[in-house]
Amino acid sequence: MRLGMLTPSSNTRLEPATAAMLGDLPGVTAHFSRFRVTAISLAEAHLGQFDEAPVVQAASLLADAKVDAIAWNGTSAAWLGFARDEALCAAIAAATGVPACTAVLGFRDVFRRAGHRRIGLVTPYRGDVQARIQANWAADGFDCTAERHAGREDNFSFAEWPEAAVAEMVRAVAREGAEAAAIVCTNVDGTALAPALEAELGIPVYDSIAVTLWAALRCAGADPAPLARWGRVFAL
Repeated sequence: MRLGMLTPSSNTRLEPATAAMLGDLPGVTAHFSRFRVTAISLAEAHLGQFDEAPVVQAASLLADAKVDAIAWNGTSAAWLGFARDEALCAAIAAATGVPACTAVLGFRDVFRRAGHRRIGLVTPYRGDVQARIQANWAADGFDCTAERHAGREDNFSFAEWPEAAVAEMVRAVAREGAEAAAIVCTNVDGTALAPALEAELGIPVYDSIAVTLWAALRCAGADPAPLARWGRVFAL
């Protein structure tokens, strides 16, 4: 089985993390196609990085590798809205004939399957981006009033956010009563942190990279359960 992953150009975290997880699933490989994403803000130029055409073009290159599913391994629809990724998945499937999924639609599916309503939102983003995510997710029934964000804009710098700082933010939202924590950004490697934090805090900790892989496996018709040691998401 081959999984296609659409990747922000400045992302350095998701490919190694995805490969590490798939080490526990022989016979499944991940293949990556990039398009330019360098900064995250609500400025028009930065929102335009996620226009549909370049994403579908990158997806078409993955289709040449005869992948079984194509996943947008990025979280832009968190601030652009769930409908944006729904339309993107439809466009990718129409252009390539390959089923598609995304990180943000994966989060929504996870929350619904697990019955979560109070989500602790942890991101590296600016405050205005964080507020847009909170509003979008609240409109879908997910309360993200427990939140922490690092205030960063440069996408490459997200990968340099110290793991200890990420972990402390997860602990903070757990203390505020979150039913689950969501580390939202695929250039933050919460993957290695999630299992230990889940054991420590007693709540699920959903990392974007793990959620995207979970969604991609399901989209391709595979069972994610063999990856359960990487977090509770794989047991859903």
